[in-house]
Amino acid sequence: MKLLRIKIYQPQAHYRLPFTYQRRHTYPIPPYSTVIGFLINVLGISHQDSEDFENLKQIKISIAGKFESKTTEYIWFRNLLKKSHEARFGYVENRFINGHIEHPGGQSPISIDVLNEVKLVIHLVHENEIFLRKIKENLENPSHRLEMLHLGRAEDWIVLEEVSEIFDINDESRVKFIRRDADYKHFFWIPESVITANGDSEEYFKGMDGLLYQLPTFCTIDGYDKTYNRHGRRNFDYVKTKLNDGLMVNKEFYFDKEINLPIFLGDKLWKEKQVESLQKV
Repeated sequence: MKLLRIKIYQPQAHYRLPFTYQRRHTYPIPPYSTVIGFLINVLGISHQDSEDFENLKQIKISIAGKFESKTTEYIWFRNLLKKSHEARFGYVENRFINGHIEHPGGQSPISIDVLNEVKLVIHLVHENEIFLRKIKENLENPSHRLEMLHLGRAEDWIVLEEVSEIFDINDESRVKFIRRDADYKHFFWIPESVITANGDSEEYFKGMDGLLYQLPTFCTIDGYDKTYNRHGRRNFDYVKTKLNDGLMVNKEFYFDKEINLPIFLGDKLWKEKQVESLQKV
């Protein structure tokens, strides 16, 4: 298998926990669905019937990252309830406030947690080196992107700090499955399907420390085959994952020697029961 490493900087980012509303909390690093959506954007994949999407289904992903601080922003969201519109404008047909026309509906105050000075390290592993090379080329020259490259919200633009050369994951001069006790000062997703040296991912996962999450991966979009609307309602698949804060003691893992960081590759992120999908996060 071949490996491609991507290092990303974001001045600000929000990776929303989907079950938070009045105050929108964020994961400390992006979930798999966000990275998969990012790759779909980079490759310009508009439908799952493409060869690129077939290759993407076999991708193995490791996500690590850190941030300097977290702030909470206070903003207004548009509320399109009829009673909210009437409360703001007086009656349904009116859209003027203080002599200015506004969008219909009312306004709801929302708090959003935002990460500052985010640094991410994403490892991508695939058996098809040509496919990894295509990702690398499209990152370096994103001429086929569907929209501006971002991770999280549409306004969370990225700066590519590094797109590595493609190398073999079994090249022990670069990557090795070893024990190296340390506090790596990064957050890591450790999935239930993590790739290990002996293939026993279930026992390995049980022995790893971290908070347990069900993270989204790929999704289906309602009615996409008829509307081609990438922003429609999405139905996600999930993978059991632990969020580790970087402290590794008495554990073995794949280790990237060039940047001195563990690698926890999530496998089987695509669920074969899905028949039509397009990912965009």
